[in-house]
Amino acid sequence: MEPAVSSAGAIERMDPGHAAYLLGGAGDEITLRANQQAWQDLRLWPRTLHSLAGSHARIDLHGRTWPTPLLVAPMAHQMLAHPHGEQGTALAAASQGVGLVLSCQASQPLESVAGAVRADAQRGPLWFQLYLQPRPEDTLTLVRRAEAAGFEALVLTIDAPVQGVRDRELRTGFSLPPHLSAVNLAPPPAEPLDALLARAPTHDDIAWLRRHTRLPLLLKGVLHPADAAAAVALGIDGLIVSNHGGRTLDTTVATAHALPAVVRAVAGAVPVLVDGGIRRGTDVIKALALGASAVLVGRPVLAGLAEDGAMGVARVLRRLRDEFVAAQALCGCRSPAEAAGLDLLRPD
Repeated sequence: MEPAVSSAGAIERMDPGHAAYLLGGAGDEITLRANQQAWQDLRLWPRTLHSLAGSHARIDLHGRTWPTPLLVAPMAHQMLAHPHGEQGTALAAASQGVGLVLSCQASQPLESVAGAVRADAQRGPLWFQLYLQPRPEDTLTLVRRAEAAGFEALVLTIDAPVQGVRDRELRTGFSLPPHLSAVNLAPPPAEPLDALLARAPTHDDIAWLRRHTRLPLLLKGVLHPADAAAAVALGIDGLIVSNHGGRTLDTTVATAHALPAVVRAVAGAVPVLVDGGIRRGTDVIKALALGASAVLVGRPVLAGLAEDGAMGVARVLRRLRDEFVAAQALCGCRSPAEAAGLDLLRPD
């Protein structure tokens, strides 16, 4: 089963190229499928006779309390799915107490998206995702705009120095329609592959960015525990265990399998979040049981957006939130913070 809107619905009725971009993965899409399957394969081991008085779904993250452990993952060009685009997604997420990580490749200005929800006291975190730009000054321009617009953290994606080989897109000949673009980015210079590879993020780049922003800095795209430990040593403020939704390197480890080792490597020094394949409330409680502080949700949100704009996203997120609250209670947890300490997953 899928959340309230099936990804096999509205998106697949689109132009084939647009559907391939929104739904597809890299190569044979083995990782794309494995992400979802890995959460399904984990077996809950619920606890009983625990008091549920005072139960809630709130989490504490970076010194603030948020309504839920749910965030919308950064996804580019959301106006491909619906004219409401990123602003519609932001409004829907805020209405459900769900956070938003806005892609720097958004199809709407970052200021207008932030402005639509910034003052909503019931919303979740408002974060901005970025890639290092070819020119450092362009990266800093994005950072300053995000700070001025009211974003509360930066999420640097580090696992895509080049684009993955996405066969489904190649077969359809996908290209952005003329009326859509990454409006927040300066036009990229034409660069050969060796120039792109030379700009792949390094420890020095992380240290440079850390010096140039007052916002918390999270790294997205960490799978290996050694990389997680190195990132903590650089002074970052959080990690997101991610394989880019299976869109970059096929046959990489599923995020549900990578998460425990990263949590152990970090040893509580910074929050660890996870994305990839989250479809049900039971997936969320499993992620928390493995040590995640929160989860990010991607393709189901795009499916809801394609089906009915902001209202479709709100329905998807409301169902996911309701499923999580039920799963939390049925596992004997009063709060998300309790999940990691109750031994809720059956050992292999």
